[in-house]
Amino acid sequence: MGKIVAAMASSHAFTLVEPERWDELRERNRAGYTRRYGVEPPAHPKISEESLESIRVRHEGLRAGLDELREKLSEKKPDALILIGDDQDENFKEDNLPQIAIYLGKEVFTTERGEGGYRRGARYPCHSDLARRLLDGFVERGFDVSFSKSFPNDELLSHAHGPILQRVMPEADIPIVLLFVNAIHMPAISPGRCYHLGQAMREIIEGQAGPDRVAVYASGGLSHFTAGYPWRDYHGPYTYGSISEEFDRHALEFMSRGEGEKLSGLSTHDLLDHGDIEMRSWITLLGAVGKTPATVLAYEPFYRAIMGMAVAYWELEN
Repeated sequence: MGKIVAAMASSHAFTLVEPERWDELRERNRAGYTRRYGVEPPAHPKISEESLESIRVRHEGLRAGLDELREKLSEKKPDALILIGDDQDENFKEDNLPQIAIYLGKEVFTTERGEGGYRRGARYPCHSDLARRLLDGFVERGFDVSFSKSFPNDELLSHAHGPILQRVMPEADIPIVLLFVNAIHMPAISPGRCYHLGQAMREIIEGQAGPDRVAVYASGGLSHFTAGYPWRDYHGPYTYGSISEEFDRHALEFMSRGEGEKLSGLSTHDLLDHGDIEMRSWITLLGAVGKTPATVLAYEPFYRAIMGMAVAYWELEN
């Protein structure tokens, strides 16, 4: 029988980028908002309160947290790593946007989009057998899960997946399972359904032979209101560049007390109103870890990076 031996979660995007580049990337994001909506959003007033030196110091906690996750993966040596994240018109386009999807291919190449186009990265082997067992188990439990047996040129374009792999597992020495949970495209899967998906994941892993040791990683969040946000569906008080700090902190407090199940009671509008639509990945993970408390390694709201950043770890092997 298999077992989840560790769980991890973190923000992505600006979290993985040096603070010196945040202003450039933020302005590029603002320009994207202007192109999309025809209006330039004002810069958030709290940006002026963050000096480069202060954000460098605060970002060190995020960097240290990610380093610890990398060390934990190396120490645990799981047989497979399940990576949960959303897709923002990268591997899945508007002609086919699944609420839940799993990748069944044998390998992917992390591929990043830059100013000069796409840059092909490292090869990551996939645990196709575990992916197939998860797919079968999810469907048997009433989850309508889509699947892909291949991506064009085997390229993983999703920025919730590829850059995380490069940061915490650059050696590409653990077979991966890619799980996609819709967050950005409305209507989106409910938080409660995400939690039940995580519970099903654990049942499937523990109820079947092999792989013996599995780690789970949730990529996304925390609160952020950026150009790609589903603004047409948003009717709350926050504006471009805002961060719902209190909502983030309360969610992390629940996790640290082993009360993550409470987040399954949130509604889609709760997440949407607070910029935490990508918390769906975390809530899926919470279903898999149950009452195990999180060690929150870092949380920082960065207005120069237009997002709240966090790193957390769950120890499931004592």
